[in-house]
Amino acid sequence: MKKKEEILKKPQEKRKKRKKKDLDLEMLTPEQRAFIEREEKINKINDKMNQPVLAITYLFAFLIIGLMGYVIHFMVVEKDQVIANAANSRLDKYAANVLRGDIVSSDGKVLATNQGDTRYYPYGDLFAHAVGYSSYSKAGIELIGNFYLSDSNANVLERFVNTLKEEKNEGDTVVSTLDYELQKVAYDALGAANGAVVVMEPDTGKILAMVSKPDFDPNDIDTVWKEATDENNNNENSGGDGGNEELDEAVLLNRATQGLYPPGSTFKVLTTLSYIRQNPIRYKKYSYACTNEESVFNGVSVHCYNRKTHGEQELSDALANSCNQAYADIGVELDVDEWRDTLESFLFNKSLPYTDASATSRFYLDGKSDKGYIPQTAFGQGDTLISPLHNALIVSTIANGGLMMKPYLIDSIENYKGTRIRKFSPSSYDTLLTAKEVEILTDYMKQVVDEGTAADYFAGAPYSVAGKTGTAEYANGEHDYSWFVGFSSVDEPEVVVSILVEKSDVNGVRATAVARKILDSYHN
Repeated sequence: MKKKEEILKKPQEKRKKRKKKDLDLEMLTPEQRAFIEREEKINKINDKMNQPVLAITYLFAFLIIGLMGYVIHFMVVEKDQVIANAANSRLDKYAANVLRGDIVSSDGKVLATNQGDTRYYPYGDLFAHAVGYSSYSKAGIELIGNFYLSDSNANVLERFVNTLKEEKNEGDTVVSTLDYELQKVAYDALGAANGAVVVMEPDTGKILAMVSKPDFDPNDIDTVWKEATDENNNNENSGGDGGNEELDEAVLLNRATQGLYPPGSTFKVLTTLSYIRQNPIRYKKYSYACTNEESVFNGVSVHCYNRKTHGEQELSDALANSCNQAYADIGVELDVDEWRDTLESFLFNKSLPYTDASATSRFYLDGKSDKGYIPQTAFGQGDTLISPLHNALIVSTIANGGLMMKPYLIDSIENYKGTRIRKFSPSSYDTLLTAKEVEILTDYMKQVVDEGTAADYFAGAPYSVAGKTGTAEYANGEHDYSWFVGFSSVDEPEVVVSILVEKSDVNGVRATAVARKILDSYHN
């Protein structure tokens, strides 16, 4: 009953207040009432005008708080990464009191050290591009590990004594992911041919070997740099254009990460994936009759390598036998924009998740492109370009169940006495394939090795392999690039290889033969 009285009482109180206010106004003169009304109007106008000012004040307060949060995050979380960035020009000044540390392989071989004031590379050109050089603009591990090599985690007392004596402290050691034996086998297998090799673990992203030829002796970097940058011999180290003779003498160019080449038939793996995604039912019944005559697709004549006739081809057969006609047929059926989306999800036209400088692979077609470019693009010719490292990442994604791992070259940091300071852990990029897609592509690529274009090279191998061969013509069809990408131990993939050989038609070196030597060494 009491609550009901209180509820009824409140409106009565409000009415009394309004009546009192009205009575108060009646007691005022007209001039006073006009003044009060004018003031009330002004107050309302001011309230409206103050709203944006208040909003801006809150916005600035939010931005200041956000900036303070970022500064704290930077100082606590990102400080070391930013300082360690290879582009940080202040590192050389930071290292003034430190004797540059060593670089070693994962199996304990010293790959870079000091002899007095001179940087010394015990294995010369064997690790030239992977380890790099510390003079001029720096390259390789010398560049990406510059901060760690220029830092010292020697004993505090020792550093104090060295400071008093005005002597340099011993720099930290960078332990790389590179395996000496695999690097030597890959280097020797490539022989005198120009090209590149990347060997990596698909489940971690560790790069076990990285070879690029032509090479150079980093112990003679002064001479090499002068010759490479001489106006008369300068080839601009452009990374190639898929058939550029200028690549021949670009000795400082790391072809594994910076060279761009037409992918040849290795590209058919992604064309296959695109076709499966766009035809989730029909791909199982795909069939094409390959002839020894040129067939025309969108006005373009296409024949298979060496004009070989493959006959009736299912989708898996077309990949195993690398049938150009079948893939030209597949290409003209694809929705080009969806095809491009698939490729860009695999980092075409994007930067690779890799700390060192790397080239951006290119795919130019879209829904507005001339359809005459589609047939050759579908089987890896045309204007599409890719780096050997990128091709390794694509195959690693398949081998790792659809998850792409970020590639890396530094395993850990130790002080000069061997005490571990920091360990680098594997890091994933993204899941790009479903389990079903992985299963299909793996089966198809295994067929390439078991009974297709790679069968002769892997006959009798005591381990299983899934892969894809490739031959890309360049220089107006005068020369060939030879490709092989693949992984071993198919049920539980252990290692991925990506190999590119320039002018294979001249030097006789086939990428698949190089792959066999590397995988034999790995499994032995």
